[in-house]
Amino acid sequence: MSARLLANGPAARLGAQRITLRSLFTTAHHALTIFGVSAIVMIAVLYVRPDLAHSLSQALAARPAAAMPAPVTAPPLHELMEAPAVTAAAAESKVLSPAEEKALLGTRKQQQWVTEWLSKRYRVAGDAANMLVSTAYVTAREIKIDPLLILAVMAIESRFNPFAESPVGAQGLMQVMSKVHHDKFQELGGVQAALNPVANIRVGSLILKDYVTRGGSVEAGLKSYVGAGAFATDDGYGSRVLAEYKRLKLVSAGKKVPTFTPPAQSAPAAPSVPATVTASAQPQEAPEPPAPEPELAGL
Repeated sequence: MSARLLANGPAARLGAQRITLRSLFTTAHHALTIFGVSAIVMIAVLYVRPDLAHSLSQALAARPAAAMPAPVTAPPLHELMEAPAVTAAAAESKVLSPAEEKALLGTRKQQQWVTEWLSKRYRVAGDAANMLVSTAYVTAREIKIDPLLILAVMAIESRFNPFAESPVGAQGLMQVMSKVHHDKFQELGGVQAALNPVANIRVGSLILKDYVTRGGSVEAGLKSYVGAGAFATDDGYGSRVLAEYKRLKLVSAGKKVPTFTPPAQSAPAAPSVPATVTASAQPQEAPEPPAPEPELAGL
């Protein structure tokens, strides 16, 4: 009886509590040991495999960014090309007469020749050159202007560098002054789209056609396009563009044209070219401008 009372007394309860606390400390110690060993193993693995560490850091950084609202940016390139692509596909989906089909195949062949020649002359990757030339042809068909004139302006303005920018703020393939013509970029995503190749070609072509129409001739339009409308001369800009246009005309006709043109000793003023060159989307129907070989010096 006395032994049972002692077993149930305060001393016994205190001993049981000590055993319970000791078990908890032991369990916590084991858990911390396992956690520490796991952390050491994880650090070692990330040190040996830096690619895993990079992926883990990107995954962790992406989580808070996903909750932030997306900034307003220009539409992606493929979205800007969807409308012209659909238009071209719809135009080709209709039943064509044998004459129309032959003319379409001829245009495709001419476009291929022009693409290959420009790719070699300006050292542009084949896929990029194909995209730029295709966009110029689609734009020309929509707004009724010669695609080779668009490509000639692009060649002289930027040498097909879509990220070219002048000290005065002219941007992109056709060196458009986006701050001046900001209204024309509104439906394409705003002035942020000025360096987007498709948007730049479209806006630049619209500006070029407007200047040619108001000026009454291609030279007058080119003179206004380069910003020399109020001056007596355009410093040979029109001659260089029309000389490149003439070479592209020969290329589109299947002629062998050297991709390198030596600089000329002198470049007289180019003769007048009627504005009707902008009324055709087919290069073979545009009048042949008898422009001299240009100087290839920078603008």
